[in-house]
Amino acid sequence: MEITSIILAGGKNRRLGRTKALQDLGGKSLIGHVIERVRRLSSQILVVTSPEQRHLISVADAEILVDHHPGKGPLGGLYTGLLASSSSFSLVVACDMPFLNTELLRYLVELAPNFDVVIPRLGEGTLEPLHAVYSRGCLDAIETKLKQGHLRADSFLSAVRVRYVERAECLRFDPRLLSFFNINWQLDLERAMVLAASEVSSHSR
Repeated sequence: MEITSIILAGGKNRRLGRTKALQDLGGKSLIGHVIERVRRLSSQILVVTSPEQRHLISVADAEILVDHHPGKGPLGGLYTGLLASSSSFSLVVACDMPFLNTELLRYLVELAPNFDVVIPRLGEGTLEPLHAVYSRGCLDAIETKLKQGHLRADSFLSAVRVRYVERAECLRFDPRLLSFFNINWQLDLERAMVLAASEVSSHSR
């Protein structure tokens, strides 16, 4: 099954204070790490960003899209990406998740054909909408929520067929759940540097 990967990189970066996607982690940008992981699964890679950051972000192997709904959060970016996707199903991740686990992503993709959304649920009320698979069949439901001003990334799930991937399933592939580690603050970036160094060290043994 062909899969498009959509990377959302349109946040305002208020907490970190600079463009997250371009921050260096072990000699590679955060978005570079994300692209490296999703490339193994993807026939197409789309990066959705804001009009303000369009001139900043330029990456190999990916098409850059400007969000059709700037200021509407990840839901607007999701809509923009799905509209441009050449695949029936798209893997959607954030640009600041450098430790994505390819086997877990592949598992989500394999579950997708019978659903509109395949989304991890790590606990009660703890969904991971920016680490999920969506079908183009979600577009109408997302558009409705955007028009209504309901901008939570999971606001439309009640209108589509959803497969929740529970914590225990995720742990089978990613025992430390580092797939869901994302970077909002400087301290997060510093922790990511430590994790990346330990990852390199373990692979070199």
